[in-house]
Amino acid sequence: MYFVYIMANRKRGALYTGVTNDLIRRVSEHREGLVPGFTKTHGCKVLVWFEVHEDIEVAITREKLIKKWRRDWKEELIEAQNPEWRDLWWEIIGPQASAESTPYRSDT
Repeated sequence: MYFVYIMANRKRGALYTGVTNDLIRRVSEHREGLVPGFTKTHGCKVLVWFEVHEDIEVAITREKLIKKWRRDWKEELIEAQNPEWRDLWWEIIGPQASAESTPYRSDT
């Protein structure tokens, strides 16, 4: 399986789109600041959207397409799956953690 995903630093903040074959490992690397570049510089540590693909070529093509999209299209994509911009990390690491998933607060 392959994953196309979007990380954010806050609701409607900086967005990063990536692709990986191990979503938990890759998001963990972003959250811990282990990935040099855009996500580390802009503090994109929150998984706000992802989708699953069986074919790596399809996933890479989709990632490249989303990276070219206008910002409002990316926000619509996120909000169709995750209208509150919850941190989906808690959902991918296990059902016992989903209760800890909280939306961004409007005062942050």
